[in-house]
Amino acid sequence: MVFKKLRQAMGIGGPQIETTLQDPNTQPGGVVRGEVTLIGGQHDSNIKSLNLALRSRVEVESGDSEHVTNLEYAKVSLAGGFELDDGSRHTIPFEFAIPWEAPLTHMYGRPLLGTTVGLATELEVAGAVDPGDLDPIAVQPLPAQARILEAFGNLGFRFRNADCERGRIYGVNQTLPFYQEIEFTPPPQYASGIKQLEVTFVAYPTAMDVVLELDKRGGMFTEGHDSFSRFKVDYATVGNTDWEGQLNGFLQDAGRRKGFF
Repeated sequence: MVFKKLRQAMGIGGPQIETTLQDPNTQPGGVVRGEVTLIGGQHDSNIKSLNLALRSRVEVESGDSEHVTNLEYAKVSLAGGFELDDGSRHTIPFEFAIPWEAPLTHMYGRPLLGTTVGLATELEVAGAVDPGDLDPIAVQPLPAQARILEAFGNLGFRFRNADCERGRIYGVNQTLPFYQEIEFTPPPQYASGIKQLEVTFVAYPTAMDVVLELDKRGGMFTEGHDSFSRFKVDYATVGNTDWEGQLNGFLQDAGRRKGFF
């Protein structure tokens, strides 16, 4: 159980709010369950709305500059349009569906540094909005995602960093306004041509697209550049494939086509 300490929501004497999650662990396409409890303050409050919003830390490019924002990309309305009497207590259970394209926060059983996913409890009282603090959500990989990540590890790739970037990937049926990049440093057999590898999952209910971006290592008189490779993984048959061999083939083909090797 994850408890958030009761806090003052709307000024001195205003209502207080507590959000409790049954289990913060989930997967893309999963559900997070819990309850929100409102406690009336020192006077009656007109509750205009009570919402839950899913947010992630996303990098946004604007011209020549870049900034980071907590981007909201899923929302559920829990209640609104009622009077909260002073000292009264209301508990509202909820189920929050996690989008299939939600970024992963864990990999290889450890937190994936650079990515955040959290539920914010937004309370509007008489025109004043409290955006709420984030209750962290742990988004674990789907079995198919875990298998692909395992295969990269078996090939010698080592995790470097992860982030979410606002934008869309060409040729992919993407619904969220951002995507996650999981960055790896290559093993010696690839290091002569590849500076880094970025892996993006775009998941759907029965399959997922996997996008690989290869950053070419520049030479003394040449600049590095990127190359893309994309393939689809079916959840029902993911266990029937030698993914170490497949991924090596994808990387070698992409590298030869772009002159990396």
